[in-house]
Amino acid sequence: MEPSPEQSPHHAYPDHWEADVVLRDGGTARIRPITTDDAERLVSFYEQVSDESKYYRFFAPYPRLSDRDVHRFTHHDYVDRVGLAVTIGGEFIGTVRYDRINDQGRPASAPADEAEVAFLVQDAHQGRGVASALLEHIAAVARERGIRRFAAEVLPANNKMIKVFRDAGYTQRRSFEDGSVHLTLDLEPTEKSLAVQRGREQRAEARSVQRLLAPGSVAVIGTGRTPGGVGRTVLRNLLAAGFTGRTYAVNRAFDEGLATLDGVPAHRSLGEIDEQVDLAVIAVPAHRVPEAVADCGEHGVQGLVVLSAGYAERGSAGRELQRELVRQARSYGMRIIGPNAFGIINTAESVRLNASLAPESPARGRIGLFTQSGAIGIALLSGLHRRGAGLSSFISAGNRADVSGNDFLQYSFEDQDTDVALLYLESLGNPRKFTRLARRTAAVKPVVVVKGARHSGTNPPGHAVPVSRIPDATVSALMRQAGVIRVDTVTEMVDAGLLLAGQPLPAGPRVAILGNSESLGLLTYDACLAEGLRPRPPRDLTTAASPQDFRDALAEALADGTCDAVIVTAIPWVGENGQAETGDGEVLAAALRGAAAGGPAKPVAVVHVEIGGLAEALAAASSTAAPRTRPTTLAAQPSGPSAAATPPTPTEPATEEADGTERPPGRIPAYPAAERAVRALAEAVKYAQWRRQAATPGKVPEFLDETTDEPGAAALIDTLLGATPDPRGRPLTHDEARELLSRYGVPVRPTLPAPDPETAVTAAARLGYPVALKTTAPHLRHRADLGGVRLDLADEDALRRAYGEFTELLGKPAELLPVVQSMAPRGVDTVVRASIDAAAGAILSFGLAGAPSELLGDTAHRLVPATDRDAAELIRSIKAAPVLFGWRGSAPVDTPALEELLLRLSRLVDDHPEVVSVALEPVVVAPQGLTVLGASVRLAPPPPRGDLGPRRLPNY
Repeated sequence: MEPSPEQSPHHAYPDHWEADVVLRDGGTARIRPITTDDAERLVSFYEQVSDESKYYRFFAPYPRLSDRDVHRFTHHDYVDRVGLAVTIGGEFIGTVRYDRINDQGRPASAPADEAEVAFLVQDAHQGRGVASALLEHIAAVARERGIRRFAAEVLPANNKMIKVFRDAGYTQRRSFEDGSVHLTLDLEPTEKSLAVQRGREQRAEARSVQRLLAPGSVAVIGTGRTPGGVGRTVLRNLLAAGFTGRTYAVNRAFDEGLATLDGVPAHRSLGEIDEQVDLAVIAVPAHRVPEAVADCGEHGVQGLVVLSAGYAERGSAGRELQRELVRQARSYGMRIIGPNAFGIINTAESVRLNASLAPESPARGRIGLFTQSGAIGIALLSGLHRRGAGLSSFISAGNRADVSGNDFLQYSFEDQDTDVALLYLESLGNPRKFTRLARRTAAVKPVVVVKGARHSGTNPPGHAVPVSRIPDATVSALMRQAGVIRVDTVTEMVDAGLLLAGQPLPAGPRVAILGNSESLGLLTYDACLAEGLRPRPPRDLTTAASPQDFRDALAEALADGTCDAVIVTAIPWVGENGQAETGDGEVLAAALRGAAAGGPAKPVAVVHVEIGGLAEALAAASSTAAPRTRPTTLAAQPSGPSAAATPPTPTEPATEEADGTERPPGRIPAYPAAERAVRALAEAVKYAQWRRQAATPGKVPEFLDETTDEPGAAALIDTLLGATPDPRGRPLTHDEARELLSRYGVPVRPTLPAPDPETAVTAAARLGYPVALKTTAPHLRHRADLGGVRLDLADEDALRRAYGEFTELLGKPAELLPVVQSMAPRGVDTVVRASIDAAAGAILSFGLAGAPSELLGDTAHRLVPATDRDAAELIRSIKAAPVLFGWRGSAPVDTPALEELLLRLSRLVDDHPEVVSVALEPVVVAPQGLTVLGASVRLAPPPPRGDLGPRRLPNY
């Protein structure tokens, strides 16, 4: 909303304060600055507030606002006086205002850093988290304007408002003065306030998805009058799945006399329906969607699934239509799946929702599935169905204009019907938030991701999100750090999901292999070694083995304390006539399931070759798997008051794992190839190890607090950037970089310029022999293989000879920019870097120096801030790590010193976001200590940190 001309031109309307937020109940609302155009809205809002709420706001009866009040509450300078409003459907439902004050409580301007704050929320919307959201946003605005504290006067009886302040997590002081409670809040974010903010965000976003997946009533808008078409297909699928709520067919072209269609009530508009509809599935042409959305918003629909195409996948004009669609829906408090979506499914017995184009609803299971592609969604549903796997929920988000993979993670974290979350993503709208949510979710249940469009460098059609410039290998490393199981194909995702949903996590990498084929066992053994597992020699049961032999062997392997998982291989039996017999797969499956159920909780996978009925029989329990123990949170219940509730299907008894969690009974995943089974098991092993480590997270050592000069570094950065910094930033000189790094305990060995031989000799005498002569020309920097570095120059003669060879072979001194540096102790040359990606955040990287590491991409990455565990894992995760630990008889180097350096650099870029890139190259790590020989640093105005600001929905 643009400001009125009456407003001060000196303080332009701050449109960056506008935000869409998800409230506690899952509905959305818009927060924006109040302008002079809002006078009528303010008066209408105030008329709908109860006398009690008005009394709490003004400490006296205040039935109506005077003209003076309206003028004061709608005229702001956006610096010393700021008002924000929460709107739904364009109307106010809550307001907040601050006025800057001095020490005497009188109106003031900067440098006064305290403000008085007051809230007012319509009674009908109290309890939805409106005031909490307003407090987050007004606090962020105040900090931006130099205000550090809020003061508030609250009547003792106003318990709701006191609770809003108390629960915010800010440092606060409270006193009782003149019959009211005086509260003072320090607005600097604290660990507690950030945790409170993220906890509210998680619950609200999870609830918003739960409202979409468990509606009490559904209207299909655009249902055709004749069979066929998208809308009629969705209606048919809803009915076929046995949806437990109420269903309506809506089409403005229906004849007035049409009462029902396919047995459900038929209406020309939502206004004809005598109840509030929870979910609307929109299947009309794109040009008619705005009309349908307005109809939904005006009649209280909670969420939309937009199947209509013709949006951002069609280009810039379609992208603007898509943005307008999101703005329109959010203005009414609705969330959107789509547009260009395939639909949603919820198999919970109390819901049975199939609001999608999938002709058959999948079986009930423990896997949640999110996909950004309808075609991939179809393939995954089909693949899971063929493998006998069931789903708990399914979302195909299409262009993903609103509800995203991040929202699905929020929901999956709380959903008691989901044990494994599978996501096919083509873009990450907010990678920083994704890794944060994935880390929390992965701590309680596996998250398996396939990332499409990995190498294109652009977003797929329809995905108008920020593009991260970091390589795909870096994205994969950061996902691994967050506990995400990153796989390359949808087939691998299904393979891993089946194992993780049906089997306990392995305690380690030791694998027992048994079966009736020696060759298949050897293939499995080799595959285990290739994936970093520790297989035992395969046990050959011979081709004459019976199902009972398999059962006995499996029971023995499971009882063996030296193995953590078992892979069973099976081929058809060969009869007396030499013909292969497929045998009774159900008998073998029953034997294997019996052994698994009776033994210790260890994962079991089966590799089979053309044994009819085996895979199906092994998967027979997939639809009745009992849930693992998890936090009690959301229940997948319809939101309507009269929704039917059906008792859950009885389940087989579950066995208990070593950590006390329940183990799903019966289901053993089967694979047609050894490599696929082993790869899925290897992913489970790595995930289980991550989860054990995540239970005791790493720490940032206390010595960093004692040996860093954060204020000094901040002052130096301010000086180097200047009063009006260039948005593009600036590189630091060698001396400037040395000074900044020294503030964080990172010494850089000095270099002296050598523009001619005499100056080089003088510099060497000053530094002390032996010395190195190096070029700093960009095309030769760090390229010892091209002759750009001469080492161990023991005296003046050696230095002069090297200088002459330099200029003879490589060019003139003015081109080479040579420098002299004292020699460092011998060791392993490494490279340590830190950089800030606009989408992913600050990233710490490590690798060995030299062309081979660059060519092979042998670099490891971790998100900042890094802990002691992150630093230790970082240097051990590169392929060339053995070089650091005494490879081929060499002396191990000082890895603790290297870990400390990584932690110091991580701390520097985390404390000072103006440090947008640092490269320490080379860092020579010796058996005792290390030496940083080169450093380059770039400063720039800090990029925005959306993850630290108030919660808001992204605008693509």
